[in-house]
Amino acid sequence: MLHLTNRIGYLPAPFHKFLKNHTMKKTVQIFSMLLIALTVMASCKKDTDPADKDFFVGTYRGTVSYNKGDTQITSTDGKVTVTKVSDTYSFFFGNNIPDITGVKFQESGNTYVSVGTGVIGITIDASTLKIGVSNTNGTWTANCTR
Repeated sequence: MLHLTNRIGYLPAPFHKFLKNHTMKKTVQIFSMLLIALTVMASCKKDTDPADKDFFVGTYRGTVSYNKGDTQITSTDGKVTVTKVSDTYSFFFGNNIPDITGVKFQESGNTYVSVGTGVIGITIDASTLKIGVSNTNGTWTANCTR
C-alpha cells in the first residue's frame, strides 16, 4: 500500500482515503462538467435581438396597391420581396407595380420604420410589412405578412 506523506509526517486517514478513492476518471469528469458549464454561460452572453439580423429580408404576401394618374393596380394576392444591400432596403412588387428602392430604416424596438425623403410610411418586422408611401412617383400601399 502506498503511503502519502507531507513535511509533518503521514497524512490523516480520512484525507488518505479521499485521495485513494479520487481517481483520474473523476478528475476528468469534473473538469469536463466545468468546461460545459463555462461554454453554456459564454454562449448565453451572445444572445442577439432579431432586429439586429436581416430577418426582415424575404417575401411578404397580402394586399398591395399602386396609384399614379390613370394607373391603378390593386391585388389582394400580392407579394413584396424585401432585399437589403449595405444599409438600404429595396421592395420589389409583383403585379407590374414599380419597385421602391434605397430605403433606410430607423429601429423602433423589434420594428423598423422608414426614414428619408419620399419614403416615409413603411414599417416592417419579422412577420408584418405595412407600406403607405406617397411621393412624386406614385402612391404605394401594402398590408402583408409572412
